[in-house]
Amino acid sequence: MEFNNLLIEISDGVATLTVNRPQALNALNSELLTELECALYGLEQDSAVKAVVITGAGEKAFVAGADIREMAAMTSFEGHRFALKGQRVMLFMEKMRTPVIAAVNGFALGGGLELALGCDFIYASAGARLGFPEVTLGIMPGFGGTQNLSRLIGKSRANEMIFTGRLVTAEKALAWGIVNEVCAPEELLGKARESAGTIARVGLLGVGYAKDAIANGLNMTKEDGFRYEASLFGVLFATEDQREGMAAFVEKRKAEFQGK
Repeated sequence: MEFNNLLIEISDGVATLTVNRPQALNALNSELLTELECALYGLEQDSAVKAVVITGAGEKAFVAGADIREMAAMTSFEGHRFALKGQRVMLFMEKMRTPVIAAVNGFALGGGLELALGCDFIYASAGARLGFPEVTLGIMPGFGGTQNLSRLIGKSRANEMIFTGRLVTAEKALAWGIVNEVCAPEELLGKARESAGTIARVGLLGVGYAKDAIANGLNMTKEDGFRYEASLFGVLFATEDQREGMAAFVEKRKAEFQGK
């Protein structure tokens, strides 16, 4: 499938997916959400892809929110449907066995911050600004932001960000646990790709099952989470990757994982 708003580059097991609407600061419209869903599904099915990096075209924005020009004309029904469409993309990223890293290279606002929060972790450039300014438009976050942010940084700080609409710096986002690391702008994409490359060289089944255990365990009691972890741990002992990884360790050689 050809995309009007996305660029995809695959190298050494790492797919770099660039949101490419720089004339609109990479804002998410309906067409772009459809393309994101299709692209992510395709990357998940591609056995050559072990990790994904998402970034934005240009230097100003990762994604500067959902497309206000499109939203301004929406009815209540259309707004609801638009929110569900965005949520579907974010939930799909969370359920992908393939890890997804956000490289936030500028403004990550509204739907853009929601896209980053849908990734497994986030690196940000030193000049990045993050926030949910929806209340200044008379609306609220609709692509999972109220749920993901409060689970990540707690109710009080999430309330402050969402209720005031104020943006936070990359440094404050780091201190609050929204982003994992702040990088110089020229080093950001390289850092994200380096981490993605490290992931690509280990056992993808193990990574995917660990991602599953973390995501689902957060919605369980601790004891149920332990039981779920043990069940996935056991399943991995029926895989070729487990046999290869442990044989390679014993034989003091590099493991050649096949994702089986």
